[in-house]
Amino acid sequence: MRMSRAIPPLLMVTLAACGPPVDPNAEAKLKAQQDAAAAEQMAHDLDVQLGNQNWTLARAQCDVIAYRYPKSAVVQRFATRCAEAKAKAEEQGESARLAGLWSYQTSPVGEGKQLNASIYAKDDIDTGAGRSHVRLIFRDHPSWGRSSYLVLDNGDFNCYDGCTLKVKVDGKPRSMAGSRPKTDEAIAMFVEDERALWRTVTHSKTIEITLPLKGAPPQTAVFEVGGLDASQMPGW
Repeated sequence: MRMSRAIPPLLMVTLAACGPPVDPNAEAKLKAQQDAAAAEQMAHDLDVQLGNQNWTLARAQCDVIAYRYPKSAVVQRFATRCAEAKAKAEEQGESARLAGLWSYQTSPVGEGKQLNASIYAKDDIDTGAGRSHVRLIFRDHPSWGRSSYLVLDNGDFNCYDGCTLKVKVDGKPRSMAGSRPKTDEAIAMFVEDERALWRTVTHSKTIEITLPLKGAPPQTAVFEVGGLDASQMPGW
């Protein structure tokens, strides 16, 4: 009678237990080698992004490498360039944010066209008639010429007989003349020297205008104007 050649389960466990012991140091060394190779592969892609000045992608690649392979030589080797990529990415993001605050419109008027550049104040104000947006508008009209003015959603300006507006340009105080037209078509107040205001806006980061209000204390509107694209209003 032929005996079975199968190895009993208990014997298999015994044989496995008799195998060579696992060396933790060897495992750790192998893992470190694998991580180093993976980090170097990612470093190649990072070098390309840095060379192309794709700062946002480069920053993301730096963050991934630092998170996955914090002990790799790549992290140390690219430390300075990754810091630069982070700073450049933040700068680009802020520039895009500021540019997005401005709106530009071109509208046909008769045989000509009207150009507008406008921006909302950073925060709403209390006009006494409720919360209101404040918008600063530069307009180039074929018949009325160039003008700059502020617009409210509700409430009113206290500047019907003309007034002096307190203005801060990047924190430095100055004053400008204002006037509220006697019309109910819009809640608007002109800043009389539109060319001076335009020049100010094109060379500053922040404009603060204290608004005289009818039936409410003066409120200050803050405009982050640094993202203006002056080419949208040619001739100004």
